[in-house]
Amino acid sequence: MHIDIVSVVPELLESPFRHSILMRAIDKGLVTISIHDLREYGIGNYRQVDDYQFGGGAGMVMMAEPLNKLLEKLTSDQPADAIVYLTPDGESWKQSTANSMSLSKRLILICGHYKGIDQRIRDLWVTHEVSIGDYVLSGGELAAAVLADSIIRLLPGVLNDAGSALSDSFQDNLLAPPVYTRPAEFKGMKVPEVLLSGNFSAIEEWRESEALKRTESRRPDLLKD
Repeated sequence: MHIDIVSVVPELLESPFRHSILMRAIDKGLVTISIHDLREYGIGNYRQVDDYQFGGGAGMVMMAEPLNKLLEKLTSDQPADAIVYLTPDGESWKQSTANSMSLSKRLILICGHYKGIDQRIRDLWVTHEVSIGDYVLSGGELAAAVLADSIIRLLPGVLNDAGSALSDSFQDNLLAPPVYTRPAEFKGMKVPEVLLSGNFSAIEEWRESEALKRTESRRPDLLKD
């Protein structure tokens, strides 16, 4: 998989891809990440990428020309399976969407800034508009890192245990059940006996039951789906 990320502050994206699972995925050649500085495609001597919005109002808008120029260049040799714009008014990001996009060969992520991007770029280029929550960030870079992480970890060979991602929260519309490790007793609290029984059928039943209880308690909305 190849992921292109478009940003006006590319430095914000340096750290997420230099550590842990994402770095290992890159080192293994399972994914390549290209971060593009939109200012390199800006207008005039000052590389302008934003301007005042028509109709007045506070806040600047990312201009259409620099984004269009960069997107034309990125797609000139190979089309993208999806061009994703990170924006608070987008569709909420879900595990099911991450699963679907993990099957892609190439993704382009556009990080919004200021008051967002010119609507014409959204109309001409963007295939998916995504929000990671009902709040506003200073820019889309952190959201892009979240999307990339949630997708990359699903690629075959990224996680040491291929089955690990399948038992994550939201994979079956349930939250994950409680988990325990050694010691078997801590501050008077014991690990449930079933987990020490070696009876894997009973363990699986316990986990399913606990996952359902936790979902009913914390995220009943998931059960409606």
